[in-house]
Amino acid sequence: MFDTGNTGFMLVATSLVMLMTPGLAFFYGGLVGRKNVLSIMIQSFVSMGVTTILWYAVGFSLCFSGGEGGIIGNLDMAFLNGVDITTPFGDGQIPMLVFFAYQMMFAIITPALITGAFSNRVRFPAYLIFLVAWLLFVYFPFVHMIWGGGILAEWGVLDFAGGIAVHNIAGMAALASVLFVGRRRVAEKGPHSIPLVALGTGLLWFGWYGFNAGSELQVDSITVLAFVNTDIAASFAAISWLSLEWILTKKPKFVGLLTGTVAGLATITPAAAYVSTSSAALIGISAGIICYGAVSLKNKLHWDDALDVWGVHGVGGALGIIMLGLLGSTAVNPSGANGLFFGGADFFVKELVAILVSSIYAFGFTYGMLWIINKITTVKTSEDEETTLDESLHGESAYIG
Repeated sequence: MFDTGNTGFMLVATSLVMLMTPGLAFFYGGLVGRKNVLSIMIQSFVSMGVTTILWYAVGFSLCFSGGEGGIIGNLDMAFLNGVDITTPFGDGQIPMLVFFAYQMMFAIITPALITGAFSNRVRFPAYLIFLVAWLLFVYFPFVHMIWGGGILAEWGVLDFAGGIAVHNIAGMAALASVLFVGRRRVAEKGPHSIPLVALGTGLLWFGWYGFNAGSELQVDSITVLAFVNTDIAASFAAISWLSLEWILTKKPKFVGLLTGTVAGLATITPAAAYVSTSSAALIGISAGIICYGAVSLKNKLHWDDALDVWGVHGVGGALGIIMLGLLGSTAVNPSGANGLFFGGADFFVKELVAILVSSIYAFGFTYGMLWIINKITTVKTSEDEETTLDESLHGESAYIG
């Protein structure tokens, strides 16, 4: 009864998105110091377990069951109630279980993105509470509002694969976390393993094809467009970041090339299926320049966003939504909308309002949530813990000697 080609494709896309979380762990793990590798990597990997349990229990239902035109869904499909191997999704081409698994991988990686901002400074028990609360009160509502038939979707806001629902809210939560926990007491000398960062970037780039192309939820010409636009934007962003940093620092930095790649991937995400390939190139160039500028601004303001989550994901996600509001074209995808440059002023305003609302809520709720968690268990690590975080909190070390 199901389309085997589309079902097979979505299972592959789901596997690709799953691979992004270990990729993120390697990316972040390489950027921190030798003595704190495991503490940052476990925060990504533990999300694979905790988020899966929460998604199965209530998350999937809260995002995609009921609540039409509202902020959150209901619990009709909690614990996959009423869902079996024959339950169809949408027009019946793929099983509901495939859609459940695919969206679960998005839920797993989104809070893990935040962890790079407060590297070395948040205790593991506090992070576990943070993970659950942030999913329940930030991620699930925005997924429902945008992809689950909620208020933003009903209003006409578009976000193909997560400019708002993934990157912007994670980036703004990262900024709130940085301002709450403050600066690191022990300065790090820089990335301890750039090859690990490169490995993580490669896994993320590879997985991102499933992230963006898979969001079409079937195989057609739009799937191909999203795939190609993903690669074009990432490539243009990587070279733009590399070139700009080379001009300013007189050195072609490998970490800059890798960071620019991720910035381009994050920025094209909301627009991948709604813009032309030439627009994707422009989005990539904009991402490389503007996200680099955001990271430079962060450094001048002395915000200790250790791994530049706000500058790459927060600014990149917001920029992608803005560029969609400018460059979206129904000539490219009739299911999309015309941006400002194609006569769609109303659509552009809606995208701006959505970014503003999501940014304020994600920042404000995250800051308040950390304040409450700190009343339950200490959020910030002590100076001794920060110095040797892996040993002090986890009793393990990434390297011997």
